[in-house]
Amino acid sequence: MTKPQLSPVRAQTFGRRHALGLLGAGAGTAFLAACSPNQQAEKGSGAGSGGAKTTVGFRLWDEKVAEAYQRSFAAFSKDNPDITVKINVVPWANYWEQLPIDVGGGTVDDLFWTNSTNFTQYADAGKITDIATLLGEADDDWQQSLVEQYTYKDKLWAVPQVADANGIFYNKTMLDEAGVDPTKLTWRPGGGSGDTLLPALKKLTKDSTGKSADDSGFNPKKLKVYGHNAAYDLQGIYFPFLASNGGKWQADGSNKFVFGSDQKTVQAFQYLIDLINKHHVAPSAADTNDNGDFSRDQFLQGNLAIFESGTYNLSNVADGTKFEWGVTANPAGPAGSYGVASGVGLVASSATKNTDAVKKVLKWLGSEDGNAYIGESGSALPAVTSAQEAWVEHWKGKGIDVQPFVDAAAGKTIQAPKGTGGSGSQDYYEPILKEIFLGRTPVKSGLAKAEKGANAAIGK
Repeated sequence: MTKPQLSPVRAQTFGRRHALGLLGAGAGTAFLAACSPNQQAEKGSGAGSGGAKTTVGFRLWDEKVAEAYQRSFAAFSKDNPDITVKINVVPWANYWEQLPIDVGGGTVDDLFWTNSTNFTQYADAGKITDIATLLGEADDDWQQSLVEQYTYKDKLWAVPQVADANGIFYNKTMLDEAGVDPTKLTWRPGGGSGDTLLPALKKLTKDSTGKSADDSGFNPKKLKVYGHNAAYDLQGIYFPFLASNGGKWQADGSNKFVFGSDQKTVQAFQYLIDLINKHHVAPSAADTNDNGDFSRDQFLQGNLAIFESGTYNLSNVADGTKFEWGVTANPAGPAGSYGVASGVGLVASSATKNTDAVKKVLKWLGSEDGNAYIGESGSALPAVTSAQEAWVEHWKGKGIDVQPFVDAAAGKTIQAPKGTGGSGSQDYYEPILKEIFLGRTPVKSGLAKAEKGANAAIGK
């Protein structure tokens, strides 16, 4: 899966007034004559009342996972012949624009994919039903970090479906030649005592004449091979770094931003900016700020030694590389190696007319048997932990050891941003952070300004 499909932090959002207006009690007036095609009972054979066959609508944004779901629902139908699940794939480019319109109008599918940035507004508006009401207690087999991610106001609102996990892809030949062990990379604020990452990246970075960044005569204006992909990338880069330094993005138990006032977070950002603009071991932000594929493509072309990313780029790397590569955990900071608690949750529309059938589908997809089809396809890491072995086996069959990703998903994680969907906070802080990565705005003052404006956007 590509990153935009699963990332919880890059969703297109409406302004808060517009989004919540669409979700309000009167928002569906223009839609009253329209009935969701998925909330109808179809005539035919089956065990339902009166011989009716129930159709449950299911919305998601990923074609490859949809194919896995098709196989899962085929198995489900053998035990539930009176229920048909109709898959509705809405492309990512339109997903977040269309969803609040359909939710507000009561025409959304019975079940639909969501992410951590957006689900809270639907919960607040009463447009989705909490999982305890539908299924009871959360299953211990669900990825715990995602259970926490989709818990809001002491209620769980989604059944975890897909888990993202962080790690580094590395060019084995480059690291072997430089004598770098990717499993022993550590970083410290300012490159202080105990930092093995910065020296390694200097060895790995090459200019057009073949000189390393730690050689005299190295020309940073003519880079040919980058050591690392430090960039403005929340999920892949700066969230893992700030967490591994013990930093915070938001205050505990609140959606209030603290990234500009938390000194450990400021230190982590400074380290990343220095990798780009001081030590010149990463691509310029001019290349990466607005091109999320730049670093990935440089890695595939053999021009990047360490590509810090996640499971969402696994297929891209597997399909696009022509050299030997491997996967391991993120570099460890003072607080250890961290990833981002990120993944897809499946929520149930409170407007469904098919509650009993929805419960059965949710229970199936929250089980090992139902979720394992995602893993068997290799398209994504299942969020039901007992189903993850199917994913590991899929990639093992291709000669790729993905166990480090599974370990990362179960390891130390920082929660993805939550509770600000539709607020416009990202619209405020993003331009400032991009200027910081470009080196045109000082880290400390820039983060302080970004925090203040982002909090104003959410009324904090």
